[in-house]
Amino acid sequence: MSSLLLAGLSVVMIGDSHMATPNYLIATLQDSFLAQGAKVHSMGVCGTNAADWLKVTPGTCGGAERIGTPTAKVQPGMGATVPIKQLISAEKANLVVIVMGDTMASYTKPTLAKSWVWQQVTTLTKEISATGAKCVWVGPNWGQEGGKYGKTYARVKQMSSLLAANVAPCSYIDSLTFSTPGQWATVDGQHLTGTGYKLWSDAISKAMVNTEALKQAKK
Repeated sequence: MSSLLLAGLSVVMIGDSHMATPNYLIATLQDSFLAQGAKVHSMGVCGTNAADWLKVTPGTCGGAERIGTPTAKVQPGMGATVPIKQLISAEKANLVVIVMGDTMASYTKPTLAKSWVWQQVTTLTKEISATGAKCVWVGPNWGQEGGKYGKTYARVKQMSSLLAANVAPCSYIDSLTFSTPGQWATVDGQHLTGTGYKLWSDAISKAMVNTEALKQAKK
Protein backbone atom coordinates (compact mmCIF):
# COMPACT_ATOMS: atom_id res chain seq x y z
CA MET A 1 0.00 0.00 0.00
CA SER A 2 1.46 3.34 -1.04
CA SER A 3 2.12 5.69 1.83
CA LEU A 4 0.76 8.44 -0.44
CA LEU A 5 -2.58 6.73 -1.08
CA LEU A 6 -4.61 9.50 0.58
CA ALA A 7 -2.26 12.38 -0.20
CA GLY A 8 -4.12 15.59 -0.96
CA LEU A 9 -7.41 14.36 0.49
CA SER A 10 -9.34 16.12 3.22
CA VAL A 11 -11.28 13.50 5.16
CA VAL A 12 -14.16 13.96 7.58
CA MET A 13 -14.89 10.85 9.62
CA ILE A 14 -18.00 10.43 11.77
CA GLY A 15 -19.40 7.56 13.76
CA ASP A 16 -21.23 6.15 16.74
CA SER A 17 -19.64 4.62 19.84
CA HIS A 18 -16.76 2.95 17.98
CA MET A 19 -15.48 6.48 17.32
CA ALA A 20 -16.53 8.07 20.61
CA THR A 21 -13.69 7.03 22.94
CA PRO A 22 -10.14 8.38 22.41
CA ASN A 23 -8.48 4.96 22.08
CA TYR A 24 -11.05 3.43 19.72
CA LEU A 25 -11.13 3.89 15.91
CA ILE A 26 -10.77 7.66 16.29
CA ALA A 27 -7.17 6.85 17.30
CA THR A 28 -6.14 3.90 15.15
CA LEU A 29 -8.04 4.60 11.93
CA GLN A 30 -7.21 8.30 11.95
CA ASP A 31 -3.53 7.44 12.51
CA SER A 32 -3.68 5.19 9.46
CA PHE A 33 -5.24 7.87 7.27
CA LEU A 34 -2.76 10.49 8.47
CA ALA A 35 0.15 8.15 7.71
CA GLN A 36 -1.16 7.85 4.15
CA GLY A 37 -1.11 11.61 3.65
CA ALA A 38 -4.67 12.70 4.41
CA LYS A 39 -5.88 15.66 6.41
CA VAL A 40 -8.43 14.25 8.88
CA HIS A 41 -11.12 15.62 11.22
CA SER A 42 -13.04 12.95 13.14
CA MET A 43 -16.01 13.02 15.47
CA GLY A 44 -17.74 10.19 17.27
CA VAL A 45 -20.88 10.51 19.36
CA CYS A 46 -22.11 7.49 21.28
CA GLY A 47 -25.72 6.46 20.72
CA THR A 48 -26.24 8.41 17.51
CA ASN A 49 -28.11 7.28 14.42
CA ALA A 50 -27.34 8.39 10.87
CA ALA A 51 -29.87 11.22 10.64
CA ASP A 52 -28.57 12.70 13.90
CA TRP A 53 -25.70 14.10 11.84
CA LEU A 54 -27.97 16.46 9.90
CA LYS A 55 -28.42 18.78 12.87
CA VAL A 56 -26.85 19.27 16.29
CA THR A 57 -27.97 16.25 18.30
CA PRO A 58 -26.89 15.44 21.87
CA GLY A 59 -25.29 12.06 22.46
CA THR A 60 -26.47 9.62 25.09
CA CYS A 61 -23.18 8.15 26.30
CA GLY A 62 -20.29 10.44 25.44
CA GLY A 63 -18.34 11.69 22.47
CA ALA A 64 -14.88 12.54 21.19
CA GLU A 65 -13.32 14.74 18.52
CA ARG A 66 -9.92 14.66 16.87
CA ILE A 67 -8.47 17.16 14.43
CA GLY A 68 -5.20 16.21 12.77
CA THR A 69 -2.37 14.57 14.67
CA PRO A 70 -3.11 15.51 18.32
CA THR A 71 -4.91 12.87 20.35
CA ALA A 72 -8.70 12.89 20.52
CA LYS A 73 -10.44 15.05 23.08
CA VAL A 74 -13.46 13.91 25.04
CA GLN A 75 -16.45 16.18 24.41
CA PRO A 76 -18.13 17.91 27.34
CA GLY A 77 -21.06 16.05 28.89
CA MET A 78 -22.54 13.39 26.64
CA GLY A 79 -21.20 15.00 23.48
CA ALA A 80 -23.14 16.26 20.48
CA THR A 81 -23.00 15.93 16.72
CA VAL A 82 -22.03 18.69 14.32
CA PRO A 83 -24.11 18.83 11.11
CA ILE A 84 -22.30 16.94 8.38
CA LYS A 85 -22.59 19.76 5.85
CA GLN A 86 -20.95 22.09 8.35
CA LEU A 87 -18.07 19.66 8.89
CA ILE A 88 -17.59 19.12 5.16
CA SER A 89 -17.64 22.86 4.47
CA ALA A 90 -15.24 23.74 7.28
CA GLU A 91 -12.68 21.14 6.17
CA LYS A 92 -13.32 21.44 2.41
CA ALA A 93 -13.62 17.68 2.64
CA ASN A 94 -13.66 15.58 -0.51
CA LEU A 95 -14.11 12.27 1.32
CA VAL A 96 -16.44 11.35 4.19
CA VAL A 97 -15.98 8.11 6.12
CA ILE A 98 -18.97 6.90 8.16
CA VAL A 99 -18.50 4.21 10.80
CA MET A 100 -22.01 3.31 11.82
CA GLY A 101 -24.36 0.35 12.19
CA ASP A 102 -24.29 -1.19 15.66
CA THR A 103 -26.47 1.49 17.28
CA MET A 104 -29.08 1.37 14.53
CA ALA A 105 -29.15 -2.44 14.66
CA SER A 106 -30.99 -2.21 18.01
CA TYR A 107 -29.88 -5.66 19.11
CA THR A 108 -32.22 -5.89 22.08
CA LYS A 109 -35.34 -5.34 19.93
CA PRO A 110 -37.06 -8.41 18.48
CA THR A 111 -36.79 -7.30 14.86
CA LEU A 112 -34.67 -4.97 12.77
CA ALA A 113 -36.58 -1.82 11.76
CA LYS A 114 -35.63 -2.03 8.08
CA SER A 115 -37.70 0.91 6.82
CA TRP A 116 -36.43 3.15 9.61
CA VAL A 117 -32.81 2.15 8.94
CA TRP A 118 -33.30 2.84 5.21
CA GLN A 119 -34.69 6.28 6.02
CA GLN A 120 -31.81 7.06 8.38
CA VAL A 121 -29.17 5.95 5.93
CA THR A 122 -30.54 7.61 2.80
CA THR A 123 -31.17 10.89 4.62
CA LEU A 124 -27.49 11.10 5.53
CA THR A 125 -26.07 9.91 2.21
CA LYS A 126 -28.21 12.40 0.28
CA GLU A 127 -26.98 15.21 2.51
CA ILE A 128 -23.36 14.24 1.86
CA SER A 129 -23.88 13.72 -1.86
CA ALA A 130 -25.38 17.20 -2.19
CA THR A 131 -22.03 18.70 -1.15
CA GLY A 132 -20.12 16.88 -3.88
CA ALA A 133 -18.02 14.93 -1.38
CA LYS A 134 -17.57 11.19 -1.91
CA CYS A 135 -18.26 8.79 0.93
CA VAL A 136 -17.34 5.40 2.32
CA TRP A 137 -19.61 3.64 4.82
CA VAL A 138 -17.92 1.16 7.16
CA GLY A 139 -20.33 -1.45 8.49
CA PRO A 140 -20.19 -3.16 11.89
CA ASN A 141 -17.86 -6.02 12.75
CA TRP A 142 -18.95 -9.33 14.28
CA GLY A 143 -18.15 -8.48 17.89
CA GLN A 144 -19.21 -11.25 20.25
CA GLU A 145 -22.70 -12.46 21.05
CA GLY A 146 -24.29 -11.42 24.31
CA GLY A 147 -22.93 -8.70 26.56
CA LYS A 148 -24.79 -5.63 27.73
CA TYR A 149 -25.96 -4.71 24.21
CA GLY A 150 -27.37 -8.13 23.33
CA LYS A 151 -25.45 -8.38 20.06
CA THR A 152 -26.16 -11.44 17.92
CA TYR A 153 -24.37 -12.67 14.83
CA ALA A 154 -27.66 -13.09 13.00
CA ARG A 155 -28.68 -9.46 13.58
CA VAL A 156 -25.30 -7.95 12.71
CA LYS A 157 -25.26 -9.97 9.48
CA GLN A 158 -28.76 -8.72 8.68
CA MET A 159 -27.74 -5.14 9.44
CA SER A 160 -24.62 -5.35 7.31
CA SER A 161 -26.59 -6.71 4.35
CA LEU A 162 -29.16 -3.93 4.72
CA LEU A 163 -26.45 -1.28 4.76
CA ALA A 164 -24.69 -2.80 1.76
CA ALA A 165 -27.88 -2.54 -0.25
CA ASN A 166 -28.73 1.02 0.74
CA VAL A 167 -25.66 3.22 1.30
CA ALA A 168 -25.15 4.11 -2.37
CA PRO A 169 -23.79 6.47 -3.63
CA CYS A 170 -21.38 5.77 -0.78
CA SER A 171 -19.06 2.80 -1.18
CA TYR A 172 -19.62 0.07 1.41
CA ILE A 173 -16.92 -1.69 3.42
CA ASP A 174 -18.23 -4.95 4.86
CA SER A 175 -16.38 -5.44 8.14
CA LEU A 176 -17.80 -8.96 8.49
CA THR A 177 -15.34 -10.11 5.83
CA PHE A 178 -12.36 -9.18 8.02
CA SER A 179 -12.75 -11.85 10.70
CA THR A 180 -14.83 -14.81 11.77
CA PRO A 181 -17.68 -14.45 14.30
CA GLY A 182 -16.20 -13.91 17.75
CA GLN A 183 -12.60 -13.88 16.52
CA TRP A 184 -11.92 -10.32 17.71
CA ALA A 185 -12.16 -10.01 21.48
CA THR A 186 -14.48 -7.41 22.96
CA VAL A 187 -14.86 -5.75 26.34
CA ASP A 188 -18.67 -5.93 26.35
CA GLY A 189 -19.78 -7.89 23.29
CA GLN A 190 -19.80 -4.83 21.03
CA HIS A 191 -16.70 -2.70 21.68
CA LEU A 192 -13.35 -4.24 20.84
CA THR A 193 -10.16 -4.40 22.85
CA GLY A 194 -7.28 -2.15 21.81
CA THR A 195 -5.84 -4.98 19.73
CA GLY A 196 -9.18 -5.45 18.03
CA TYR A 197 -9.49 -1.81 17.07
CA LYS A 198 -6.00 -1.90 15.54
CA LEU A 199 -6.90 -5.02 13.53
CA TRP A 200 -10.16 -3.42 12.38
CA SER A 201 -8.41 -0.19 11.40
CA ASP A 202 -5.77 -2.02 9.39
CA ALA A 203 -8.45 -4.00 7.54
CA ILE A 204 -10.50 -0.87 6.80
CA SER A 205 -7.44 0.92 5.44
CA LYS A 206 -6.65 -1.96 3.10
CA ALA A 207 -10.26 -2.14 1.91
CA MET A 208 -10.32 1.61 1.22
CA VAL A 209 -7.83 1.09 -1.62
CA ASN A 210 -10.44 -0.59 -3.79
CA THR A 211 -13.44 1.63 -3.10
CA GLU A 212 -14.96 3.59 -5.94
CA ALA A 213 -15.43 6.54 -3.58
CA LEU A 214 -11.69 6.85 -2.98
CA LYS A 215 -10.96 6.66 -6.70
CA GLN A 216 -13.52 9.40 -7.38
CA ALA A 217 -12.32 11.60 -4.50
CA LYS A 218 -8.77 11.55 -5.85
CA LYS A 219 -9.77 12.77 -9.32
